[in-house]
Amino acid sequence: MREQVIASRPPRRARGATKDLVQRPNRRGRGSVEARSFSLRALFSYLPTVLKFVLAVLTIIAMFIGYRFASSASLFQVRAIDITGASRISRDEIEALVRKTVSRTGVWRTDLRALSAELGRMAGVRRAVVTRVLPDRLRVRVIERVPIAVVRTTAGHFVWVDDEAVGLGEMKTNDQMPPFFIRGWNEDDSTEASEANTERLQKYFAAVREWQAMGLADRVSEVNLADLQDARAQLAGKDSQIEVRLGAQDFGKRLKMALDVLDEYKLTPRGAFITYVDLQGDYVVLGFSSGGKVTTDSETSSAPAQVTEATTADATKKKVPGATLTDSNRSKEPRARMR
Repeated sequence: MREQVIASRPPRRARGATKDLVQRPNRRGRGSVEARSFSLRALFSYLPTVLKFVLAVLTIIAMFIGYRFASSASLFQVRAIDITGASRISRDEIEALVRKTVSRTGVWRTDLRALSAELGRMAGVRRAVVTRVLPDRLRVRVIERVPIAVVRTTAGHFVWVDDEAVGLGEMKTNDQMPPFFIRGWNEDDSTEASEANTERLQKYFAAVREWQAMGLADRVSEVNLADLQDARAQLAGKDSQIEVRLGAQDFGKRLKMALDVLDEYKLTPRGAFITYVDLQGDYVVLGFSSGGKVTTDSETSSAPAQVTEATTADATKKKVPGATLTDSNRSKEPRARMR
C-alpha cells in the first residue's frame, strides 16, 4: 500500500489582503538632502562668535553706504514742487524755501516734519504739510491765515490781522476795505499782548455785528480799543473830528443814542464845535471846542449833576430815558470840566 501524505492548506487570505502586502520602495535621495542641510547648519553653528559679529557689522556698514549713495544720487534730487492752498502767499517764496532745504538732502532724506514747521513760520501761513513723491517730487499743502480786520498802528501803518491776532502784513491799495479800523492795538511781542489783542478782536466783532445790523457802521471810521472798558468810536465823513465814548458793552444801543443826540445838536449854532459825545448812564454829554480849548457844555436834569471843574464854557447834558430823548432844564449852578 502506498502511503499518502496530505499537505496542509495555507490559510485563506481575505479579499484585498494582497494589496496590503505589496511592498513599496523607499524614495531615493531624501535622506541625503536632510543630512546635507543638517550638516550645513551644524557647520555654521561651529563658526566662531567673533566671525558672526564681524559679518553682521560688515552687513550693516554695506547697507548704510548703499543707502547714502542711493539717497544722494541724482535720481532723488528735487525736480518739481507741487504747491496747493496758497492764494495770498507768494508761491515763489514757498518754492525757494523748499528748494534751499532740499538741495542739501535730496527728496529721500528730507526731514518733512522740520520743513513743514519752517514753512509754518512764514507770514500768513497757519499750517503747512509736506509729503514726498519719490523719486524727485515734493508736495506742499498750505493752510493760510485769513485776514479779518485792519489795525492802525502807532506809526500810522494799516496792518491786516487774523482771528488769532497775528499780523499778516500791511494793507494794500487794492484790498477790500473793512467796515472800520481798530486802534489801541498792543504791539508788544508777548503772550499777554496776544491775549489782550484777541479780546480786542471780540469787542471789534461785537461792534461790527451790532452797527451793521442797525445801519450805523458807515458812520464810524475806526474804533479805539486801547481801554477794553472804555471803547471809543471815531466818526467818519463830516463828523471825523468827533469821538463817541461807548463804555464796555451794548455798542449798538449806545452808539445810536449818541448819534441821535449829536444829529439834533449839530443843527444848533454850536454844532460845528462838537468834539466828543460821552455816554454817562442815562445822560449824553457833549464836548465842544472853544478858542482852541475843549470844554463841556451841560444842561443838567433833576438828577444829580456830575462833579466837574469850572471852565469858561457852560456844560450841556442831555438825559436819555430809554429811547426818548428830551432836553433837561438848565440848572442854576452849571458845572463843567475840561475834557
